[in-house]
Parts: sequence; structure tokens; C-alpha cells
Amino acid sequence: MLKYIKQHMETIDGIAIYPIISLLIFFIFFALLFVYVFRMRKSKIEEISAYPLSDDQPSINPLKSEE
Repeated sequence: MLKYIKQHMETIDGIAIYPIISLLIFFIFFALLFVYVFRMRKSKIEEISAYPLSDDQPSINPLKSEE
């Protein structure tokens, strides 16, 4: 089956550009995410890091018994 797909793909003109495009999309996405994270304000990072510890929202943990 894989041999059939591979032979079929080799007959398509310009098929080699698709892996290059997908690699570029992958690289650009993570590069932009990297820049976004490093440009965040420290106060925003501290606020986000406190989310799991805050008691403002009810727990969704099904194993924790409600009293």
C-alpha cells in the first residue's frame, strides 16, 4: 500500500515543495511563539503562573470529594 502511494506521489510535478512549505509553517509558528513569550510582561507571566493555585474558581477534579 505504501509503495503504491509513494509511486503515485512521485508522478506529481512539484510535489517536493510541500514538505518545504510545511517545515516553514512549523518553524515560523514556533519562532513567533518564542518571540511572543519572551516579550510578555513579567506581571502577566506572574498572573498566568498563579492560575493553578488560585481558589477563585471551583475545582473540576472528579476525585476530590466536595464537603
